[in-house]
Amino acid sequence: MKNKPTNYLLQTINSNKEILILTAILVVAPFLFQNDFHYEIAIVAILNAMICIGLNLLMGYAGQVSLGHGAFAGLGAYISVILVSNYQFSPVFSIFLSIVLMSILGFIISKPILKLKGHYLAMATLGIGIIINIVLEVEEDLTGGTDGMSVDSFTFFGYELVDSLQWYILVAVLLVLFIYLFENLINSPFGRILKSIHDSQNAATSVGIDVSHYKSIVFVLSVVIATIAGSLYAFFSGFISPGEASFAHSIELVVMVVLGGLGRVYGAIFGAVILTVLPQFLTAFEEYETLIFGLIVVAVMIFMPKGISSLWDKIVEKKGTKNVTSN
Repeated sequence: MKNKPTNYLLQTINSNKEILILTAILVVAPFLFQNDFHYEIAIVAILNAMICIGLNLLMGYAGQVSLGHGAFAGLGAYISVILVSNYQFSPVFSIFLSIVLMSILGFIISKPILKLKGHYLAMATLGIGIIINIVLEVEEDLTGGTDGMSVDSFTFFGYELVDSLQWYILVAVLLVLFIYLFENLINSPFGRILKSIHDSQNAATSVGIDVSHYKSIVFVLSVVIATIAGSLYAFFSGFISPGEASFAHSIELVVMVVLGGLGRVYGAIFGAVILTVLPQFLTAFEEYETLIFGLIVVAVMIFMPKGISSLWDKIVEKKGTKNVTSN
């Protein structure tokens, strides 16, 4: 009887070891940062990881490709900023309203485009993303056009975030929260339905699953997460431009997910961190920076087609093999 609490604690730690490791890394990381630039890179990496978590849910688990999530993040951010700048809403409430509006938009968009498959779906999301980007560039009275617009400071229930450490704590807590919710969602009956849709939509339909309904829900969830992360980035940087909703940004997010590992809970984080941090180390190569960056990405995809997170599987597998051999 005395060992039951201890055994339960050990089982809890073992079942949540990945998220505990992530939390520990996020806690220790600030002690290694030497200036605000390091904080900025970390914050941007975390915000990218948040978007990729939602995108991974859509692509890796539901099997639906989206080349427009950069545009959704940018549009959601613009809505939040405009509500604060033009209508004097609080930043938190403006993000909430942006989530509501983007959820409605995402649901409306999902109904027709998610009936498509493969490259047809990819082209549809690409077209929507380009339309959003053009609208943001043309509507100069609202968005400032290609010149962008400045963003007011972010206040959180009357408390203004003024330094990088405060921002880091906020986004780090949100990342851990999203990962926790993500893992519980994937391990729930809803997650198993998504996996069945990913494996075979026809088989899922044959057992009574409303495929269209579940795909729409996942699409809306991914748009909501993109809206939150995009809005926070706009308030953190103090400036926003249509470039945040560009096709290049959408492609970058997709590469992050694929590089990290499709259908892997922590794959999105690996991909986002690597593609955000790596360019900073390559700046010393000047004009060869882009070439080297591309070669690294290609090499990873050739030698690790399942993403960087597959390395963790190999480590665990070797460890398990050694344990079995020793026993």
